[in-house]
Amino acid sequence: MKYFRQDGDRIIYSCENLSVWIEPYGRDVIRIRQSINPAMPDRTFALLPPVSTTAGIELGEDRAAMTSGALRAAIDKKGILSFARITTQGSTGLLSETNKHFTTTNSDLSRITLDFSANEEERFYGLGQHSHGMLDQKGCVIDLKQVNTQVAIPLLISNRSYGFLWHDPSTGHVELARNRTRWVADASRGIDYLVFTGDSYAEIMERYAGITGLPPQLPEWAAGFWQCKLRYRTQDELLGVAREYKKRGLPLSVIVIDFFHWTMMGEFRFDPKYWPDPAAMVRELKELGVELAVSIWPMINFNSCNYAEMKSRGLLVRPERGAGAQHQFIDTYPEGKVFTQYYDATNPQTMEYVWEKVREHYHAYGIRVFWLDNCEPDLAPPDFDNVRFHLGNGSEVACVYPLLNAKGFYDGLVAQGEKEVVTLCRSGWAGSQRYGSIIWSGDIASTFESLHNQVRAGLNMAMSGIPWWTTDIGGFHGGNPDDPVFRELIVRWFQYGVFCPVFRLHGVRAPANWSNVPEMTGAANEAWSFGEKAYDIIAGLIKMRERLMPYIMEQMNVASRNGTPPMRPLFFDFPGDPECYRWEDEFLFGPDILVAPVTAKGATSRQVYLPAGTAWRNAWSGETHQGGTILNAAAPLEVVPVFIRGESDPGIVRA
Repeated sequence: MKYFRQDGDRIIYSCENLSVWIEPYGRDVIRIRQSINPAMPDRTFALLPPVSTTAGIELGEDRAAMTSGALRAAIDKKGILSFARITTQGSTGLLSETNKHFTTTNSDLSRITLDFSANEEERFYGLGQHSHGMLDQKGCVIDLKQVNTQVAIPLLISNRSYGFLWHDPSTGHVELARNRTRWVADASRGIDYLVFTGDSYAEIMERYAGITGLPPQLPEWAAGFWQCKLRYRTQDELLGVAREYKKRGLPLSVIVIDFFHWTMMGEFRFDPKYWPDPAAMVRELKELGVELAVSIWPMINFNSCNYAEMKSRGLLVRPERGAGAQHQFIDTYPEGKVFTQYYDATNPQTMEYVWEKVREHYHAYGIRVFWLDNCEPDLAPPDFDNVRFHLGNGSEVACVYPLLNAKGFYDGLVAQGEKEVVTLCRSGWAGSQRYGSIIWSGDIASTFESLHNQVRAGLNMAMSGIPWWTTDIGGFHGGNPDDPVFRELIVRWFQYGVFCPVFRLHGVRAPANWSNVPEMTGAANEAWSFGEKAYDIIAGLIKMRERLMPYIMEQMNVASRNGTPPMRPLFFDFPGDPECYRWEDEFLFGPDILVAPVTAKGATSRQVYLPAGTAWRNAWSGETHQGGTILNAAAPLEVVPVFIRGESDPGIVRA
């Protein structure tokens, strides 16, 4: 029997009902597709068109192989694949399939499991954002589902010099066990993954950006300080906060209007009772040098003026069975809880409809920054198999929703001539970076444990191809501005946040008023809200961010050119130093700034590891230390341990 044939630059394997396609997708990149259906699925989802490259193809009786740059894929007569990296020193095995299984349903969808051999010394990074508090995810089981605070981006970066993209938006999970690595898709038309390699982590991330897209250039205003809280209730209240920042001489780049500023959820317009003159508001903010961002939710109130039309035109996510409601939530009208459906971001006609409403009622006033909240979508209950999207059943396609939601806004803004496109998103998928998505870590708790976990979460997002990432400084849930413990926490969080790619304060502070929507708000959440001692430190950090702006923008330029994230683990720049893999609670902000956040309550010092191979200078004392050493760094409340690489001068001076 002949198992292999060549079709152009593609190897095709066929045996019984299994077909396997092996294709080059750029230098050092190979794409694998496998299906038991008559037609091979041809969906791009996150992928750009392949980069033309010359691939070597070998066909034998029992084995075939493809070489793209330094990556080689081989397939045997049983349809099992293996991958190796080719160097001048020889060939090194990277990963090998060991088993795959398709369990068909009553359609062309299958539950798929794909196993790879495990390497006990292997470390895995990426997979989006999770709150388990680990950077190396070897040994973890990770759900591939979009949930508030958990962002599923199915990209793994291995310390064995390769990246792996599971190009499948179905729900599922991945098991990174000691005896195997197993990928599971709950409902899919076939297996689709890409393997890529490089000589460094930067090169591996560049290969990934080459197949899923580079981020645009982050505007300088977006790299400054963002002020936000749940919630500013009126136009006068919001403008008063912006004026106070300017009065105090504190830099302010963006201020944010949160939810329930609208007439009704799904009507995409300001309530004129509380926001009587949006155009004047935007004009004054621009005169102050402040951009306005506005929250947009994808939920449509059954009572809204747009619901009937959107439902009749098939622009809403539909139930497979039962009633149409996918979420019960409070709204401006009627008082109390209402039923809502999500708009279907996987339908291009939906996004054209939504953008036209947003253009008319927000962009026309000069608003060009949108906060795409609740965009997982946050189904309640999260029964993905019971919803029907334009692209298919929820179990098959749900994970791609936040990507296509961001794309709809990106396309709309570009069509209006906007050159600087930024959206703040609570979720994302592979490729979100190319649509100008800043992803933040969702509704996290206001605790030291949560801050501790954010450090790892942000670094894994960086290793997931997302260079623009942020948290709610101080956490979202709770935190009383008069509580001494919270005042300590928010200072420590500011000290971390000032070195995040995006620097943003948000949260619902206690005590909060939840009595009714018009009055709903948390306690004060501005830089001056946490006592004089905290204010002095926070004001200094905000001003330091401005001094760092040339350095920050240089890192953002690098990210837009080759995909290197500005915030990254120590091992990214020092892969040959084994200690850098062990220190997960420090990070590099660009190549020259090492940050060791303080995430323990009451701590006044912490241990810091300085990577080998270069000298490091204490940013505050000026004392120089040789790399490869562990220090006990002083960290009273006003100090976060920061070290500068060699003789570089990124602009840090103690305020």
